[in-house]
Amino acid sequence: MTAVLVAGGAGFIGAQTCKALSQAGYLPVTLDNLVTGYEAAVKWGPLIKADLRDREAILKAISDHKITSAIHFAAYSLVGESTKNPAKYYDNNVGAATAFASALVEGGVEAIVFSSTAAAYGIPTVTPIPEDHVLAPINPYGGSKIAFEQVLHWMGQAHPLRHTILRYFNAAGADPDGEIGESHDPETHLIPLICQAALGTGKPLTVFGTDYDTKDGTAVRDYIHVVDLAAAHVAAVKRLLDGGSSRIFNVGTGEGVTVKEMLTTAEKVLGRPVPHSYGPRREGDPQSLVADVKRIRAELDWEAKHSDLETLIRTAAAWQANKKY
Repeated sequence: MTAVLVAGGAGFIGAQTCKALSQAGYLPVTLDNLVTGYEAAVKWGPLIKADLRDREAILKAISDHKITSAIHFAAYSLVGESTKNPAKYYDNNVGAATAFASALVEGGVEAIVFSSTAAAYGIPTVTPIPEDHVLAPINPYGGSKIAFEQVLHWMGQAHPLRHTILRYFNAAGADPDGEIGESHDPETHLIPLICQAALGTGKPLTVFGTDYDTKDGTAVRDYIHVVDLAAAHVAAVKRLLDGGSSRIFNVGTGEGVTVKEMLTTAEKVLGRPVPHSYGPRREGDPQSLVADVKRIRAELDWEAKHSDLETLIRTAAAWQANKKY
């Protein structure tokens, strides 16, 4: 069984990807310090409790499991926090990530898939956004992700380390089997906040901004189900192991949804109102973020299959009502 080292495999997307890797015949070996991840989410392979800077633990994992590829999820990802504490984000998302990549090179690993973000694009000048759009992040989180993308580029010039960068749009939903879901503290993502408001387990939702130049005045986003995201990672690993060259792909649906459309659909799917109010725009929130997905469809033979709004909301609500951790 081909083993894949998954840094951050105890988190929301990382754990779902470990499940998908296992279902595809790989052995996911999770490396996680459990600062934001959950040990209960690691079910499909071994867990190594270690930090990205723990060179000896990484080299031992590579040797013990004959690791030839890795996936890197282990980043801080709260935009607001990044603006208040940029050093924390650059220290982990660039410094620790670089230490991890260096250990991979030392251990002879030649393929890495990196979890990046649409925040790399900042305020887009075209919609949908292609991968060659100018990179102009408006927060330290996005900046830190781009910085590590550059690290991978230059490491690939100096060493036999090929990479695939996946720039996510809005990850959402939950495992259809109820084994994995979002358990962030604090929770900042729209769909779990909608579900918590509807179920009475969270505060009423605040919709930020009603005066955007969109069909109903609220912001537009491209929501991608975590199961589809996981499938993209499996496809990316396979491509690299088959000898594929370094490449960047957007991961989204190519379709935008307004916040009001999401609210309306949620009330329909859940059969209950979503308590909410309206507030001013948040500084730095782009009006619209929608992925151009032609490249990933053509080159990874990947398609979003679970990202319709009803599936996103239904699976997320089931997890929020019956959280395992």
